[in-house]
Amino acid sequence: MRAVPLHQPDRAAAGLEAVFLDNRAVLLAFLRAHGAGEAAEDVLQDLWLRVIAAPPGPVAQPLSYLYRAANNLMLDRYRSARQAARRDHDWSETRPEAQAATGERALIARDQIEAVRRALTALGPRTEAIFRRHRLDGVAQRDLASEFGVSLSTVEADLRKAYAALIALRRSFDDA
Repeated sequence: MRAVPLHQPDRAAAGLEAVFLDNRAVLLAFLRAHGAGEAAEDVLQDLWLRVIAAPPGPVAQPLSYLYRAANNLMLDRYRSARQAARRDHDWSETRPEAQAATGERALIARDQIEAVRRALTALGPRTEAIFRRHRLDGVAQRDLASEFGVSLSTVEADLRKAYAALIALRRSFDDA
């Protein structure tokens, strides 16, 4: 496999090869700007291999041709990676141990939801209700203050208490 040369002392580049070599940096920037990211150099190498393998002959607009070919190679690489990821995901979902892990995750999630419910209940009915109405129902703090007949600062204090309890609970989950 021949690498993309910086220069070719043994022979003069002609045609499409010359256009490629003259515009290598621009093509690389194009690939990076259009989503190739870390793979830009690899895509450019693939393009070079196609250029040197192409049969000799005139190309009407060689730079446009190279841009289009680079873009097509980048898209092919993206589609291939996406298809491989989908295939790997599908494969892992069909395996019994993956299904067991999914069941285990569901049990853990149920336990954590119950722990959250207990933690909120332990804060008292008003704090629990204010938290639920604010976070789950989307009721504004000012509206909660009038609904519960308390000041806005009381609503804020109750929410801080609930958040602190949930943060502590989350840390216990992370430590476990």
